[in-house]
Amino acid sequence: MRESLMAGFQRANAEEGVDAIVLSGANGLFTGGADITEFGREIGLQRPNLHQIIAAFEASPKPVIAAINGTSMGGGTEVSLGCHYRVAAKSALIGLPEVKLGLLPGGGGTQRLSRVGGVEIALKMIVSGEPEKAEALEDVGVLDAVYPDAGFIDAACAFAREKVALGAPHPRVRDLKIKMADPASLFAAARTEAAKKYPRLTAPQKCIDAVEWSVTLAIDEGLAREWALFLELQDGVASKALRHKFFAERAAGKVNGLPKDVRPREVK
Repeated sequence: MRESLMAGFQRANAEEGVDAIVLSGANGLFTGGADITEFGREIGLQRPNLHQIIAAFEASPKPVIAAINGTSMGGGTEVSLGCHYRVAAKSALIGLPEVKLGLLPGGGGTQRLSRVGGVEIALKMIVSGEPEKAEALEDVGVLDAVYPDAGFIDAACAFAREKVALGAPHPRVRDLKIKMADPASLFAAARTEAAKKYPRLTAPQKCIDAVEWSVTLAIDEGLAREWALFLELQDGVASKALRHKFFAERAAGKVNGLPKDVRPREVK
């Protein structure tokens, strides 16, 4: 999918008749995020990897609009943060659930979300791993617009034409500055709360560390440290155990050899 996504992007950028690029999904799903089976394996790093796709979108001379038509999780949400603009359907749910696998967002989520939406929403979403509704993210500036589900893609394309008409340059999340009066107190409070909620888990505290880097470090250094911390957590016992649990729960719901059209009998 990464290969075809990059190929489509490059084709659109090379075509003279294309003024803007609108990225969307299908069947109520913008993206389910990364393939968890790739974590810890060489295939997950093969070109084009997630970081290269996001960097390409961010550097695009033509505006790239993420049209989030439904659920958006993990790496796909990070791709949207690399786009110049983000619009969503009213029913969309947007999240960064990596902490539930003992990880943190490794595609720039800890560095970009706080820049576009503020530190509070970044901590809330990344430390809990719970998704947010589109309207809530429009209120804090993560989304540029929210449209009804009916006719959503047409609305997203109309939005794109408006932005083309404004001309370049188009905004990049990486260039935004975070302004906070007392960041130290906020992060201290977040660590205390996380220690109470998740006393035996390492990842929530590491997520807080990474979000704090978005305030204290230049973005390229923050991105590098985020990725190094992702790899550290990925190789840790906690993440390996949580990923095993993730697959085990799904395997437990399947019966080998059972035809797909079989339905449970009524119990009475």
